[in-house]
Amino acid sequence: MAPGCYHFRLAGYPEPLSVDTQSLHALPVVLALEPVSGQALPQLSLSRDEAAVLAEHIARDLQALIPQVVETRLALAGAWFDQVELLRPGFPVWATLEELARRVPRGQTDHVVAFGSHQGQMPAPALQPSTEFSDGPMRLLPLSLLAPVELATELSEQLELQLVGRGEAGALTADWLMRTLGVRLEHVRYLSRNDLLALTCVQYEHVNLAALWSLLETALLTPQRDESVVSARGLTLHYAHGAARVQSPTQWLDAQQSLHALSETDDDGGRRHALAGILFELRQYASLLEAHRLPLQLQAAAGQTVHAGPGYLAEVLAAAAPEGGPPSLFAHEAPGLGIVAVTVAQYGADGHASALAHGYPLQAQALPGLLDMFAERYGTRPELQVLGRIVLDHHGGLGVPVATLH
Repeated sequence: MAPGCYHFRLAGYPEPLSVDTQSLHALPVVLALEPVSGQALPQLSLSRDEAAVLAEHIARDLQALIPQVVETRLALAGAWFDQVELLRPGFPVWATLEELARRVPRGQTDHVVAFGSHQGQMPAPALQPSTEFSDGPMRLLPLSLLAPVELATELSEQLELQLVGRGEAGALTADWLMRTLGVRLEHVRYLSRNDLLALTCVQYEHVNLAALWSLLETALLTPQRDESVVSARGLTLHYAHGAARVQSPTQWLDAQQSLHALSETDDDGGRRHALAGILFELRQYASLLEAHRLPLQLQAAAGQTVHAGPGYLAEVLAAAAPEGGPPSLFAHEAPGLGIVAVTVAQYGADGHASALAHGYPLQAQALPGLLDMFAERYGTRPELQVLGRIVLDHHGGLGVPVATLH
């Protein structure tokens, strides 16, 4: 028996399935809880005994909705996740749940397998929710129905039809959850994975992140396909080969210049405001893509190299000139956002500077790592000169002040 696992047959169910578990087709489902506003679940997981009891309630709920469920095997992971943890490339939570469920027992297969925690730990790392996302308004418990191949198509159609219209959990299930968890619940309902995808799509579109969802949907459902999108503020992103690549803010500035979106009559204040908006949007995208575990990289322009570090992105434009002075690091700031970019620049004899690299801290704690990376690459000290604003050069790109000559 797998650690943290109970497997059993409910009264009224047929005899255990005499089939090879590897031949069963997995149909992913979730039980979604919405606590009353202001309340949070006191724990991230259920014990093995609690998971077993909940599995009995769920099995009866689903059988009442769709009688063919008695011909399947129900697998349950007794842990509460946020949707960003479930909607990741390869669906690792469901994949792990299904793998464990197929392993036990060997030979004949009981109809319900429940995995719970022991001393707060689930039996596999992928089934352990993160505290980082534990305060979300909706908590999701993953389930999977392992169905014989000949039943899978019909059952999948029934799940999509019945859960969206009649998916509220039974009164006994909801009551048990409220008593066990010690919280009041607004809603307790079953969703297919497709329902969860559709719900997340609506949520992201509602906050102007439709382009982000298009990338995620491709990574989740058709990862072999490429996808290109443009964000609400005009930032170009591309998905290919398991990663998202984003146009750098400096590339975006150049594109705006060539399209005359930022004309010569625009003042630096307007350009700085537009760039700050792009950098804010980049942080939004980076945060959500990280939560969904979709890697984000910069698109490299001709003659450039790009670098992705923990919580930051960087583009390297040129090496330091041997005859120049030591490169310096400058911080660009935007109201409400703090330091949004770091420019590495080298001054010439005429007091003008050449930009050697730009870095974008996507999280506040990422700044030291970005500075250390630049200092090592350019052989300088990781000391930052704070500019107090975004500084643009005479071409409208990121720059640094002209040095005062004595």
